Amino acid sequence: MDRFEAGDRLPEHVQGPITRTTLALFAGASNDYVRLHIDTDYARSAGMDDVFAHGMLSMAYLAQAVGRWSPPERLRRWSARFTAITPLYATVHCRGEVVEIFEEAGERLARLKIGAWTDKDLQTLDGEAVVALA
Repeated sequence: MDRFEAGDRLPEHVQGPITRTTLALFAGASNDYVRLHIDTDYARSAGMDDVFAHGMLSMAYLAQAVGRWSPPERLRRWSARFTAITPLYATVHCRGEVVEIFEEAGERLARLKIGAWTDKDLQTLDGEAVVALA
C-alpha cells in the first residue's frame, strides 16, 4: 500500500499451520536448535504439552507482513514483544492498523500497530512499525 490513512486496517498476512517440519527447517535456517522447539520428549519433561514455535519464526512472519504493506526501504523503525507461545499446528495471522500519520525530520510517516495472533485468537506478538509515506 502506498497510501495510508489513520484507521486503515492492513491486509491480513497468514502463515501456517506450523508443523514439525516448519520447526526443523526454521531451526536449521536460524541455527536455533533449542530443544523446546524440536524435541517432544524434552518439551514434555519441561512441563509443556509439546514442542512450540520459535518466537523469532512469528517475528519473521510479522516482518514479511510489514514488508508487504509497505516497501521495506520505507521502514524507519519497528519493535515487537512476545506475549504468548505459538503452539504446534497453529496458523499465524499478522495484522496491522494505521494509528497515526505524522511528520518527523521532514518526512511524512505512518505509525502502524502490528501484531500476530494464532487461529485461536491468542495474541503472540504486539508491536509497532513506522513507515515513510510516498
